[in-house]
Amino acid sequence: MTIPLPALIVVDVQRAFDEWEAAGKRRNNPDAVARIVDLLKASRASGAPIVHIRHEGTKPNSTFLPSRSGYAVKDEAREEAGEPVIVKRVNSAFIGTDLETRLRAAGITTLVICGATTNHCVETTTRMAGNLGFDARLVRDATWTFDRIGPDGDAHSAEAIHAMTLSNLNGEFARIVTTDDVIASFAAK
Repeated sequence: MTIPLPALIVVDVQRAFDEWEAAGKRRNNPDAVARIVDLLKASRASGAPIVHIRHEGTKPNSTFLPSRSGYAVKDEAREEAGEPVIVKRVNSAFIGTDLETRLRAAGITTLVICGATTNHCVETTTRMAGNLGFDARLVRDATWTFDRIGPDGDAHSAEAIHAMTLSNLNGEFARIVTTDDVIASFAAK
């Protein structure tokens, strides 16, 4: 029996995040989208399944409403023919979608997760993947987040938030990997 290749799950690589940056929000990992492009290229070359996740806002002022420019996927991360797009309306790509059903029907047990943002939709999707029994691999250099102000008024850098999120997920919900790790694993198959 052949073990299916891992599925690449690309979370919310949408223009809304560019708009946030243009409005002055600061992010970490400026090369994350380039690493996602590398993952897409390697996945396509190896024949690994790819699932694109798109966030659709539900609040009237959301930058992720389909009627707003931020809803569009960044050109370089756009899906190709035959690659499914799953629209979600909450942080987890598993809630209110058929993602789990699709993955199980295809016999996929390993997920390679990348996208935006590390501590929101990527983290929530990764936690749920682990809880559902998938072998989740979160690609540390292919995700990013933004600076935030905590409830105590303290400023938290995107780098610190990113690092803490990876630390929280590592070992319990996912294995933290790099783009190079993933590409090397495809080459070894």
